[in-house]
Amino acid sequence: MSVKKLFVLDSNVLLYDPDALFAYADAEVGIPIMVLEELDIFKGESTERGYNCREVIRRLDALRERGSLKEGVQLDNGGILRILFFSQSGACDPSPLPLEVIDNRILYLAYCEQTRGYEVHFVTKDLNARVKAEVIGLTAENYTTEVVSQDVLFKGWVKVTVPSVQLKQGIPEGLLEFAKEYTFSMNEFALVESRNNPFNYEVFRYVGRDKFVPVVTPKINWPVEPRNPQQLMALDLLFDNSIQFVSLIGPAGTGKTFLILLAALHKALIEQEYEKILITRPVVPLGPDIGYLPGDIQEKLHSWMQPIYDNMDFISHAVNAASQMALYKEEGLPSRMKKQRIKQPRTAQIPGIQELIDEGRISLEAITYMRGRSIPYQFIFIDEVQNLTPHEVKTLISRVGEGSKIILAGDPYQIDSPYLDFTSNGLVVASSKFRGQPLFGSVFLESSERSELSRLAGQLL
Repeated sequence: MSVKKLFVLDSNVLLYDPDALFAYADAEVGIPIMVLEELDIFKGESTERGYNCREVIRRLDALRERGSLKEGVQLDNGGILRILFFSQSGACDPSPLPLEVIDNRILYLAYCEQTRGYEVHFVTKDLNARVKAEVIGLTAENYTTEVVSQDVLFKGWVKVTVPSVQLKQGIPEGLLEFAKEYTFSMNEFALVESRNNPFNYEVFRYVGRDKFVPVVTPKINWPVEPRNPQQLMALDLLFDNSIQFVSLIGPAGTGKTFLILLAALHKALIEQEYEKILITRPVVPLGPDIGYLPGDIQEKLHSWMQPIYDNMDFISHAVNAASQMALYKEEGLPSRMKKQRIKQPRTAQIPGIQELIDEGRISLEAITYMRGRSIPYQFIFIDEVQNLTPHEVKTLISRVGEGSKIILAGDPYQIDSPYLDFTSNGLVVASSKFRGQPLFGSVFLESSERSELSRLAGQLL
């Protein structure tokens, strides 16, 4: 007779993903009664955690109508879900853990189920809880229904080396040969380098049906240009209106925020493709929650949005300085040459970020207030997405309305959330799931352009 499997779910698993209730087909799922007590603590929060908590409670209430949660309710996937009590478990060996701690009581209850003959798998996002579970003899595992191996991260580009003479051709023959062995995803880039000189390169984007198109710098009447091939790839996606979803992944200093804001400003202010720029980033509560900070919403968000302000100031300064310099040079020209210059496009100046906010052209918002909205005709920029769960990213992407474009950016090597890692954060998972979709493109930026010190810090520390 085969031993029945019982997956005992910790509180953090349900707060991370309410669908975890139904993630184990043809098996029993156990929810310790102490987990329901913990859910009761968080249900009033206005955060994503609070929403997930209420969603779990609603689903359990719906299952209650099917039968007794104490005895076990049949699920549509062939499994059974039940609430675990000490009275069900019977006598078992005393736990070596102090039971006044609620996490230890959850572990002890799972251990008691194992003494009843179940093959218990204790599922938790808490690393220390997994360690303690192993100590008392339980099989412990992370909740990994949506993970992406670090080895298979979709970078959005591949490198191909060819003889330098081929770079003078339309599409290098070496790239076509490489494509016979490698399966390109839609909108994936090929960085074609000279075999003897990596600084001699061309970039191509795969557009399907064995076709590649050369990538060139978008026409921007501003004194900025990409500093490396990955930045060129990013700008190609950001300026392409047919690409509605872009993810930029990479360490600090690679230019993610700068490139996105540059494209957003040009698309909204110069090309007028979008009515507004919406910028948001997660407020990871390492200190006081945003609701307890003084001032209105913009004042509360200012410190969290400081990287946005810094990059906006840099862009507007560079553009406005170039405009003033061009005007200064034009003043010294003879009259007949001034008339010729008027026919040429001038560098348009960019208002300051506060002026754009006051005019309603830029909106800085907290992710908390994104739920339930439909956002049409906007350029949406979500920063620091590595601190969001796949469920939270799904919620954000589903907010995108008609005529909008959404950009996710972040560094999966720097995660502040205690229950996320490189393999399970929303940025990496979403990029992997959307790979190959015609409206999606992704680029991993690997070269720091901030400073030599910044590059060395990322490398050495």
